[in-house]
Amino acid sequence: MSTPSRLLSLLSLLQTPREWPGSELARRLEVSPRTVRRDVERLRELGYPVVATRGAEGGYRLVAGAALPPLLLDDEEAVAIAVGLRGAAGHAVAGLGDAAVRALTKLEQVLPSRLRYRVGTLNTAIDPLPHQVGDTVEVAVLTTVAGAIANTERLRFAYRSYQGEESRRHVDPHRLVPFGRRWYLVAFDNDRNDWRVFRVDRMSEPLPTGARAAGRELPAEDAASFVTDSLYSLAPTYSAVVTVFAPAELLDARLGEVEPIDEGRCLLRCHGDTVEWLAIGLTSLGHEFRVHEPVELVDHLRGLGQRALRAAGQPEAPPS
Repeated sequence: MSTPSRLLSLLSLLQTPREWPGSELARRLEVSPRTVRRDVERLRELGYPVVATRGAEGGYRLVAGAALPPLLLDDEEAVAIAVGLRGAAGHAVAGLGDAAVRALTKLEQVLPSRLRYRVGTLNTAIDPLPHQVGDTVEVAVLTTVAGAIANTERLRFAYRSYQGEESRRHVDPHRLVPFGRRWYLVAFDNDRNDWRVFRVDRMSEPLPTGARAAGRELPAEDAASFVTDSLYSLAPTYSAVVTVFAPAELLDARLGEVEPIDEGRCLLRCHGDTVEWLAIGLTSLGHEFRVHEPVELVDHLRGLGQRALRAAGQPEAPPS
């Protein structure tokens, strides 16, 4: 094993939260204890704070330092970090984009040519979505919330609702969940005595209170599922009843409940979050159909049909 590879392996072992006896490190790395001591000194020279304790239970361990030392990365780790930084450059966390660009520039300057090519091909193939203007999250807010979660500490903050209403919240924070291009906090709202989902970009002035958060069981499998269910429950759901002028066996059962009427007609009951989505699904059936409800879907299809006639240069049909 070459010296750089051995240093990387040693550092990987030391990053686990335990003390490693020199003899065990020597056995794992297949070197002498003297070589282990030399490698530990080399890591210290590179800026890694490796401490040694004496005695029967003593050994080596890595502790947090005052500055970030150089990183020893294998090929796959270097590629993963470079691609991750490229994505973070357009992330919805204020200030993270500039920091990611600076870090990516430094990393690409020291990447070997073979890895620079791999990173370049991946970045060329990836087209990330830009974050929405006004949805950026302040790094200080995100880290304060994360710290309260890690310390199981209650949190107070100012919150602006979708309608623009301002309020003060007192919560037991549970988890942060990145969803789409936004960050969400899952927390138990002590004033409302219920679980809530908060958009972090609408939070300000977060303040850990020092009081210990109560250990409550989340009413979901995990925080990500809770956020997903909460967001989808806010979207309007429309139930459509439609006569389709085609035999029932020609329709895909995944569209909804299909009930035969006669040899040439069937009744379709389907659901959608928006009337636009329902209209797309129905017009792509390839069969004539008539909507009985909801009225919002009828109005949308009527307007869509008039626009289609105008686009084709045909006179508009009189309203029925």
